[in-house]
Amino acid sequence: MKQFKWQIVLILAAIAVYFTFPYFDKVQLPGDGFATMGSGTVRAEVIRIIEEGQIDLGGHVQKYQVARVNILEGEYAGIPMEIDYGRRQIRSDDYDLVAGQQIMVSISKTPQNVVNAYFVDFIRSTPILWLTIIFAGAILLISRWKGLGALLSMIFSLYIIIDYIIPHILIGEDPLRVSIIGSALLLGITLYLTYGWNLKTHSSVISMILVLIITGILSALFVVFAKLNGTGDENVMFLMQAMDTPINLRGLLLGGMIIGALGVLDDLVTTQASAVFELHHANPNFGFRALYNSAMRIGQDHVAATVNTLVLAYAGASLPMLLLFSLARGDYGSLINFSFIAEEIVRTLVGSLGLIAAVPLTTVIAILFAQRAGSLGRWEQFLGPEGGEDGHGHFH
Repeated sequence: MKQFKWQIVLILAAIAVYFTFPYFDKVQLPGDGFATMGSGTVRAEVIRIIEEGQIDLGGHVQKYQVARVNILEGEYAGIPMEIDYGRRQIRSDDYDLVAGQQIMVSISKTPQNVVNAYFVDFIRSTPILWLTIIFAGAILLISRWKGLGALLSMIFSLYIIIDYIIPHILIGEDPLRVSIIGSALLLGITLYLTYGWNLKTHSSVISMILVLIITGILSALFVVFAKLNGTGDENVMFLMQAMDTPINLRGLLLGGMIIGALGVLDDLVTTQASAVFELHHANPNFGFRALYNSAMRIGQDHVAATVNTLVLAYAGASLPMLLLFSLARGDYGSLINFSFIAEEIVRTLVGSLGLIAAVPLTTVIAILFAQRAGSLGRWEQFLGPEGGEDGHGHFH
C-alpha cells in the first residue's frame, strides 16, 4: 500500500510537470487533416442481405454479398444505403455479412452528387475491449499493486506518445529531440510507477539513460554510414506528400529507433537490477567481483534470448515481403541494400548492441547501489528501500 501511495504521488507530479512546463504546451496541428486510413469512414448497421452468390474475379472464385445498411453517424446518419462485399475486390477472409451486424463503410459523392457507400471493414471494438479487460485482469491478478502500476505506466506511455511526441513532430520540430525528451519523461515516470521508489529502480533508470545515450550515438553513426534517409517506410512517403510542414526524416528514423529500444531495455535493465539485488540479499558476503560474475551469468542468458526475440519479431513482421522476394528468386545479398530492409537491419542490430551494453552497465550500477544500501543513513528516507514489497529486490 505504501508503494501505491508513491505511485499516486508520481502520477500527480508527472501531471503537474506536463501541464506547467512550457515545452509541453498543447500544439495546433497543421491544416484541416487529409483523407487517410480511418478518416471518412462511419459506422453502419446491416439491415438485410439483398443478394449473394459466387463471382469469378480474374480466375479467383469467391462469394459476394449485396446488403442494405443503415448509416449510424455522420452527415448521412439514418439514411439507408446499399453496399457490396466481394463483388469488386478479392476477399481475404470467409466472414459473411449478417443482418444486425455493425460494419465500417466509406461514403463518397461523385461530381454528379451521387452518394455511394463502400464496405471498409468489420467493427472489432467489442472483442478488442474484452481482450483488454482480460489482459488488465490477468495483470492485476498476478502482480496486484505492481500490476496496477504497470497498467498506469502503459496508459501514461501511450498518452505521452499520442499527445506529446506525435503532435510536436507533426508541427515540424526535430523528431530526434522530441523523441529523446518524450523517452526521458516516460523513463522517469513509468519505471517508478511500475517498480516503486527504491534503489533498484534508481539503478535501472540510471542504467537505461546511459544505454539510451549509447544507442542514440550508434544509431546516428550507422544511419549516416549506411546512407539511410528515413524513406524506407512507404508511410513516410505518404506523410511527405500530405504535409506542408517539412519533417526531418532522418531524425524521425533515429527517434523511432530510440523509442523502440526503450521498450525492450525496460525489461532487460529491471530484470538485471532485480537479479543483482536478489543475489546480494541471498548472500550479503559476496564481493563486487563475485556478485558481478553471478549476475552476468544471468544477464548473458537473458540478452541472448532477447536478441533472438528481436530478430524473430522483425522477421515475422517482414514475412510476406520475404515470401514475395523468394517467389521472385531474388538474391538475398542484394536485398539488404534496399533502404526499407537496411533500416530494419540497422534498427535490429543497433538495438541489440544497446541490449548487450545494458547488461554489464546495469550490473555495475546495481551492485554499487546494493552494496551501499545498508550505509545510506539519513539518505535512505529519500532514496527508499532496496526494492520490492519486502524491502529487497525481486527476481524474475
